[in-house]
Amino acid sequence: MKLAIIGTGNMGEALARGIVRAGLVAPADLTLTDVVTERVKALATELGAVAGPDNCTAVANADIVILVVKPQIVAGVCREIGPILPAGCPLLVIAAGITIKHIKTALNRDETPIARAMPNTPCLVGAGATGLTVEPSMPAEKRETLVRLLSAVGIVEEVPENLQDAVTGLSGSGPAYIAVLIEALADGGVLMGLPRPQAMRLAIQTVRGSAVLLQETGQHPGQMKDAVSSPGGTTITALAALEAAGFRHAAISAVKAAATRSRELSGE
Repeated sequence: MKLAIIGTGNMGEALARGIVRAGLVAPADLTLTDVVTERVKALATELGAVAGPDNCTAVANADIVILVVKPQIVAGVCREIGPILPAGCPLLVIAAGITIKHIKTALNRDETPIARAMPNTPCLVGAGATGLTVEPSMPAEKRETLVRLLSAVGIVEEVPENLQDAVTGLSGSGPAYIAVLIEALADGGVLMGLPRPQAMRLAIQTVRGSAVLLQETGQHPGQMKDAVSSPGGTTITALAALEAAGFRHAAISAVKAAATRSRELSGE
């Protein structure tokens, strides 16, 4: 399989590394392009991939193309590569707020199967969460290939396109919410006397360990909460303080606000 990745910023680089590490594409069959030529050449050299001279050359013989660029230049790149894309070559676009309809219009190639995805920054360490939308005309084997490629950097959840904004609000923007939570927990530890580095390590591991426990046991979060909430104890007292401060409502409102903004940006 010949794969072209247009755009080797943080997300494009993470995908390239994950895909090569997983052995899904031979390095020599991976072509990378980016406007920052020094960056793409360095990455291609490190991975054993090909640094494409331009986007059209990169996609000319590709079996799959992944476009990972800023939303405002997606249409321009699509217009550029549209006439060159091989027949039946799927195009996966990773850009917030860019709909399949917009991509189709810019490509001017109705026969090109289109998919869009919203990964998040933990993809950089192979622990991402990605929402994937594939248009109905995508052949099943191509859809399965896209899932495998994205799974190289984390989990993949297939969603209808009208739920991509919800994915953006939850997992796309979610790392920022968790970062604020970790910082606040560490601040609480410092307030109560812990040295800052120690408080930060404990906060990070607490969030990480709790997530792994939920993931591996399949427990409902409420079960975990109840298991550590002794009658009249420290945890239930802390939970009461969180409820009084509107912690749950704030988290739900954050997801809703980000999803609403994503919908506004898409113009839908």
